[in-house]
Amino acid sequence: MGPIIALAVLVVLALLIVVSNIHVVQQSKAYVIERLGAFSTVWGVGLHLKIPFLERVARRVSLKEQVLDYPPQPVITKDNVTMQIDTVLYFQITDPKLYTYGVENPMAAIEKLTATTLRNIIGDLELDQTLTSRDTINGKMRAILDEATDPWGIKVNRVEVKNIQPPADIQNSMEKQMKAERERRQSILQAEGTKQSAILVAEGEKEAAILRADAEKQAAILRADGEAQAILLVQKALADALKLLNEANPNDQVIKLKGLEAMEKMADGKATKLVIPSDLSGLAGLASSAKEFLK
Repeated sequence: MGPIIALAVLVVLALLIVVSNIHVVQQSKAYVIERLGAFSTVWGVGLHLKIPFLERVARRVSLKEQVLDYPPQPVITKDNVTMQIDTVLYFQITDPKLYTYGVENPMAAIEKLTATTLRNIIGDLELDQTLTSRDTINGKMRAILDEATDPWGIKVNRVEVKNIQPPADIQNSMEKQMKAERERRQSILQAEGTKQSAILVAEGEKEAAILRADAEKQAAILRADGEAQAILLVQKALADALKLLNEANPNDQVIKLKGLEAMEKMADGKATKLVIPSDLSGLAGLASSAKEFLK
């Protein structure tokens, strides 16, 4: 029984060793394998068996994009202004072997390299350029860091300057400048509004005056046209009366009677002069005859 038990124990130990050396590499992961202390291979996704006692997993590497958020770094601008700038770094491991053997502590190395690069870039810019050139700073930092981390198997995808904090006195000056600029713009807008209002009022008064003049013109035209029509009607009526009178072939007595009616109209109190015909006696007789006829 003794040898059988020993054999069974050996089998169980062998199974345990084999099972313990079976590895399943997950998606977006990579294992760096060393054999007798030297680099052997890189395992990708899938099932793998490690040689017991000879091979070991030197490092498990994530191939996903990673983010490093660094605390604010003190930097000095070209015009000697000290400010605090914090950055965010997006990177991805593209070569697990270089990442494992390229640098001792990759995360610390990237942090130091980022701080140094940021100081160098900001040192070439003045304060105003620093505040308005974030895209330029991001692009320069990404290009420099990506090139510098290639020997480490790291690809820098993006660098973002998250926050820029100037000194308190400069912030106060900037706030005052911004307030003055807003007040200036407000004054300009108010002046422009007053100007536009005055222009509109003047245009309204001009149009009103034009309309009033046009209305007076039209009224005068209508009045003149009415008077002309009235005169034409009077003249037409007079012409019609004369025509009828001529067609009736009046005698001398009728003509003299019409002359007497005209003289009565002239003597209605409004005329200042009265012209008496030479044949007044004849007219008087004609008038007496007319009165007798009317009776």
